Amino acid sequence: MSMHHHGHHHGHQHGQPGTAESEDPSVRWTAQFWDERYGSMPSLWSGHVNAIVRTEAQALSPGTALDVGCGEGGDALWLAARGWQVEGVDVSQVALDRAARHAAEAGAEIDGRLTWTRRDLMTWRPPRETYDLVTVSFMHLPGGDRREVYAALADSVAVGGTFLVGAHSPLDIGVVPRPDDPDLYFTAEDLATGLDDRWEIVTSEERPRPGTHPDGGDVTLHDTVLRARRPR
Repeated sequence: MSMHHHGHHHGHQHGQPGTAESEDPSVRWTAQFWDERYGSMPSLWSGHVNAIVRTEAQALSPGTALDVGCGEGGDALWLAARGWQVEGVDVSQVALDRAARHAAEAGAEIDGRLTWTRRDLMTWRPPRETYDLVTVSFMHLPGGDRREVYAALADSVAVGGTFLVGAHSPLDIGVVPRPDDPDLYFTAEDLATGLDDRWEIVTSEERPRPGTHPDGGDVTLHDTVLRARRPR
């Protein structure tokens, strides 16, 4: 489903353990691929909310949220702790089972605000105009699929609601080892262009942050950040 939507749960910022440049790209989108990836990495859970979600969502009034590619649930738990009712969806049942365990450990109040559902975004389409927040973190799909999937996710935002996307910027290609297929990356402007005139763009940028090259050197990475809202 995604290149590595759980990247922000690694101890080292957005590492890609086990992903060789030569890996067959067709397997990257399958449940089996993600279940094996999670199954082989017991320590993915950091418990930390992704910085983009924290920065962009902290000022929003809680409502209903859809967390797409929720992984082990770091963002969803953070949102639930702030009063959101969150539906976490992911293609990996292994990840969802872990997310549910973390939610149970967080206590009944937070756990009661969370649901976890296995969805394959290549086929599933969320209900239209339903959520006050739809958040998508580091979900990289080939261009044609991406436009279709992201359009459907945007359509699931209710009037007055927010669409929030964080991803690896194309500016990072060649800076750190990542799949070098340019079709997998997009700018905030690319996303904004795909939204119709119902939307107000609040944030659209390639946001720099300090990172570390696997060889140990310091690098500046960039995240694609788009926050848009549908005015009432």
